[in-house]
Amino acid sequence: MDFLKKHYEKVLLGVVLIGLAVAVAVLPFFISSEQQKLRDLTSVVLNPKVKPLTNLDLSLPEQALKRLATPAVIDFGPPNRLFNPMPWQKAADGKLIPATRVGPTALVVTNITPLYLKLTLDSVTVSDSGPKYVIGIEKQAAPTPGQRSKKQTYCTLNPPTKNETFTMVDVKGKPEDPAQVIVELKDTGEKAAITKDQPFKRVDGYTTDLYYPLEKKPWNNRRVSSQLSFNGEDYSIVAINQSEVVLAAKVNGKKWTIKANPTAPP
Repeated sequence: MDFLKKHYEKVLLGVVLIGLAVAVAVLPFFISSEQQKLRDLTSVVLNPKVKPLTNLDLSLPEQALKRLATPAVIDFGPPNRLFNPMPWQKAADGKLIPATRVGPTALVVTNITPLYLKLTLDSVTVSDSGPKYVIGIEKQAAPTPGQRSKKQTYCTLNPPTKNETFTMVDVKGKPEDPAQVIVELKDTGEKAAITKDQPFKRVDGYTTDLYYPLEKKPWNNRRVSSQLSFNGEDYSIVAINQSEVVLAAKVNGKKWTIKANPTAPP
């Protein structure tokens, strides 16, 4: 006990030094442990474990999309006319009809017929001057009736015949019994082959049959520039093609395109 009383300060200092030595020895392990904890925390924050998504229930949005694909249609037009009432008109038979179905909109195109340019090889005659070819010319789309009937013309290859319709170009086969006669059309420069059995045909226009049911008026075989009168107005045909007719009002030039409807009443 006397030793401790005399040297307690030294003993205490030794204990402290030993403690400090132990602390210094343990400190690297403690630092390493704390650094590892920090790394683990950083990894958890930066690379979190994400649970895979489960199958989503899309039944409600899919039903909504289906409803959007077939929107509700609220018709305030024909035949209800809630906000835009329409005028009516009395037809020739006394019945009331909507005014939107009168005039050119009610006109019916019941038929459209093509008009051809026809060239036929009618005969061949042989004379001392050489063979002559009788070619028939039929212009169904000509403006006057006298120009529409078939006309025959004598043609030769040497010298080549030229007229307002064509120029002789060539003869295939025997000159006195040709397989083909070749002509060049004046208006288009097209080469046309004509045989005795197969004439040349080209569509040059159309005629049309029209019907106005409200007044029970028919018009047959009408051509471009034909005049029509119905519903108290005058109209003219300005164009015809294989599927429609274009009509123009004489008073203001307004035009209507009417599709052919072969199933309509004549």
